[in-house]
Amino acid sequence: MAPRDPKEDGFGVGGGGGEADPEADIEAPLLVSSGSSFLLDPALEDGGGDEEQRRRRRRFLHGSHTHSNTTSQVALVGADVCPIESLDYELMENDVFKQDWRARGRGHILRYVALKWALCFLVGALSAAAGFVANLGVENVAGAKFVVTSNLMLDGRHGSAFAVFLASNFALTMLAAVMTVYVAPAAAGSGIPEVKAYLNGVDAPNIFSLKTMIVKVVGCIAAVSSSLHVGKAGPLVHTGACIASILGQGGSRKYHMTCRWLRYFKNDRDRRDLVTCGSAAGIAAAFRAPVGGVLFALETVSSWWRSALLWRAFFTTAMVAVVLRALIDFCRSGKCGLFGKGGLIMFDVTADYVTYRLIDLPPVITLGVFGGILGSLYNFFLDKVLRLYNLINEKGKTYKLLLAATVTVCTSCCLFGLPWIAACKPCPTDTGEACPSIGRSGNFKKFQCAMDEYNDLASLFFNTNDDTIRNLYSAGTDDEFHISSILVFFVASYFLGIFSYGLALPSGLFVPVILTGAAYGRLVGMLIGSQSTLDHGLFAVLGSAALLGGSMRMTVSVCVIILELTNNLRMLPLVMLVLLISKVVADAFNANVYDLLVRLKGFPHLEGYAEPYMRQLTVSDVVTGPLQTFNGIEKVGHIVHVLKTTGHNGFPVVDEPPFSDTPTLYGLILRDHLLVLLRKKDFIRSCTASTRNASNHFSHAEFAKRGSGKHDRIEDIELCPEELEMFVDLHPFTNTSPYTVLETMSLAKALILFREVGLRHLLVLPKSSKRAPVVGILTRHDFMPEHILGLHPFLFKSRWKKVRLGKVKVTNIF
Repeated sequence: MAPRDPKEDGFGVGGGGGEADPEADIEAPLLVSSGSSFLLDPALEDGGGDEEQRRRRRRFLHGSHTHSNTTSQVALVGADVCPIESLDYELMENDVFKQDWRARGRGHILRYVALKWALCFLVGALSAAAGFVANLGVENVAGAKFVVTSNLMLDGRHGSAFAVFLASNFALTMLAAVMTVYVAPAAAGSGIPEVKAYLNGVDAPNIFSLKTMIVKVVGCIAAVSSSLHVGKAGPLVHTGACIASILGQGGSRKYHMTCRWLRYFKNDRDRRDLVTCGSAAGIAAAFRAPVGGVLFALETVSSWWRSALLWRAFFTTAMVAVVLRALIDFCRSGKCGLFGKGGLIMFDVTADYVTYRLIDLPPVITLGVFGGILGSLYNFFLDKVLRLYNLINEKGKTYKLLLAATVTVCTSCCLFGLPWIAACKPCPTDTGEACPSIGRSGNFKKFQCAMDEYNDLASLFFNTNDDTIRNLYSAGTDDEFHISSILVFFVASYFLGIFSYGLALPSGLFVPVILTGAAYGRLVGMLIGSQSTLDHGLFAVLGSAALLGGSMRMTVSVCVIILELTNNLRMLPLVMLVLLISKVVADAFNANVYDLLVRLKGFPHLEGYAEPYMRQLTVSDVVTGPLQTFNGIEKVGHIVHVLKTTGHNGFPVVDEPPFSDTPTLYGLILRDHLLVLLRKKDFIRSCTASTRNASNHFSHAEFAKRGSGKHDRIEDIELCPEELEMFVDLHPFTNTSPYTVLETMSLAKALILFREVGLRHLLVLPKSSKRAPVVGILTRHDFMPEHILGLHPFLFKSRWKKVRLGKVKVTNIF
C-alpha cells in the first residue's frame, strides 16, 4: 500500500482504471472531454519532452469524455496545456531551518512584519495603477472608435462607418489574440480560475510572470475596446495576483536583481497570503469597491483565511481606493482624453428615487427566480461553447486566431446591424446631456436618425460597457428605451457574452454578466413594472444582482459591490433578497461559473468538505504503486537514479541498522532540497554519519522556494563517476516532523486534515509495528473523485450515484 508511480507529487486530477458511469459525464473535466475554455496547442502534442511526455499529451488532448482523467500532471492554464504541481504550505523543520530560526532576533521579526505591510501597500498602489491604465486605455481607444464611426454616420457614409468599425474591432482583437497566443498563453481568459486554483494549492508555469502581467493589461485594453462582450474585472484580478507574486519573489536571480530582506517571503505560505491580497486589490481596482474586493477574495478565490489576512487585505484595497481617487482627480483637469466619462465612475442611483413598498416584493421575487434560471442556463451554454471551441482550437495556433477573428467579425456585424431594426425616438427635453450625441461618446446615439432623434438600441451597442451600464441604471429614464430594443439588446448581450469568452485573449465574465443582467432587469421592469412602484433603473440594478447570483453564486461580495457601485444603501434589502433567491434557484441546476471553469480546465481543486462516499474508504484504499524511500545516509548514484526515473517531489527517509535498532521513519525530504545537495556536492566518502555542522556549509536561503513555476532539474547537474559512488548524509536536511496518519483513518478525515493544514504530502503509517515504518504517501491526487471512483467504481452504483442523481436529471432538462 504505497503511492502509485505516476503520481509525480500530486499533479492534476488523475484517475485510475475502472469503467466510468455515463451519468458522471455531467461533471467531466474539460481536458478529457475534448472541450476547453481555451485553446490547446498541438505543438505540445508533438514537440518537446520525451516519448512518455508526448504520449501523455496525446492522451490529454484526445481522451474520451466518458472516462476519468488519467493524466495527473497537466491542466489548461490560460490558452495552453501546462504541467502543474502542488504547493507546500508546511514548514520543513529540518536542522538547517531550526538553526536559521534560532539565529533570528527581534529585529528580524519586526522587519518581517513591516515588510508584510509594505508589500501590501505596494500591491494596492500598483494594482490601482494597473486598473487606472486599463480603464484609461479602454475609454480612449473605444471612445475614439465610436467618435469616428458616429461622425461617418452623421455624414451619411454608412458603408465607410461600418468598414471603420469592423476594421478597428478586428485589429484590436487580433492584437490581443496574437500577443496571448505567441507571447503569454497563460494570460488568456479571466485568470480567476488560475488564481483560485493557486490559492487552493496548485501551481503552474508562468501564471504570475512579468510577461503574463503585461500581456494581461495590454490585451485586456485591446479586447474590451474591440466591442467584444468581455470585461476587465477578471483580468484585473489576475493582474493584481501577478503583481503580488512578483513582489513576493524578492526579485530575479537571472537578472541579478534580488533583495536579501525579501528572503523571508520565499515560501508558499507568505506568497499565498500576498496573492490573496492581490486578488482583492484587482476587484477593488475594477469597481472602486474596496470592501467588495476583500469579500470577493474571501468568498470566491481563497481557500484559507484568517483574521490577520483580513486586516492586510483590507489595507491593500484601501490603498487601491486612495490611489484611484488621486488619479481620477488628476484626470478631471482634462488631461486624460475621454477618460472620466465612463470608467471608474460610480453608477449613482440617487436616494430620492429609491422607495419601495410591500407590493414591490412579488416583482422582485419573480426577478430573482428567473435570474437564477437564466444564470444557470448561462453556465450551461458557456460549458457547451467552451467544449466546442476546444475542438477547433486544438488544431493549432492558426485556428486560435481564426476563431478569434470569426467571433469579432460576427460580433461587429451584429452590433452594427441590429440598431437598424430599431425605430428612432425623439430626443427627451429634460435631459442634461446633448441629444443626439455628435462628435464624441455619449448616451443618445443619432446613428441613422434625424438630428432631433436618437436610436435607443444604438445607444446601448455603441458605448463602452461602463457607459451602457450607467445608461441602464439611470433613474428617471423609463421612457428612453423601447421594450423591443431592450429585448433585442438582452438576447444579443446574453449570447455574445457566452461566445466571446473562451477566445485566446484576456477576457472577463463579471462586467458582461452585470451588463446583461441590467438589460434583463429593465425588461422585467417594463413587463411587470405596472404592478410595482420601482423605477426601471432600480430594476436594472436588481437584474444585475439576480444574474450575478444565478451565474457566479456570490452573495455577500456581490451585494457589497453592487452597493458600492450604486452608492446607495437603501437598496440593501432588495439586493439581498434577489441574490438569495437567484442563488438558491440556480444551485438546483449546476455549479457556479468559476467552479465550473476550474473543473473544466482540469485543476485538482480540493473542496472544503468531504463527499459522503469518502466515509466508506480508508486511506489505504486509495494509495497504490511502489513506494520510493531513501536511507538516512544514501549513495549519490542512487539518489540521481531515483530523481531521473521518477517525478516524486517528496521521499520518506528511513533509518535502518546499524543506524537504528529497527527500520524507523526519520522524516521526509523534498526533491528540491536533494537537488541543492547534489549541486553543492557536499558528499562523504563512506557510509557513516557526518560529524560536520550542516549550518556551516548551507544557509537556509539556499533551500528557499523559487518563484512560481520555476524549478531546478536533475538533468542540469553534472556529476563524475567518482562522485556518484560517494554518499550524502540526509539527516540534517530532512523534515523530522511530517504530518502522518494511520492507514485505518477514513479518507474523509484525512481530506479535512490535508486541506486545512495545506499539505503537499501526508505520510501513511502502518497499524502494525511489524510492517515497514511507512506504507504510502497521500497527495492531492489521491483525494480527487476521478482517482477514487476509478479505483472503486462500485461507489457509482451506491450512495455516490444517488447524491448526484438529482442534479443530473435536472440538468438533462436543458
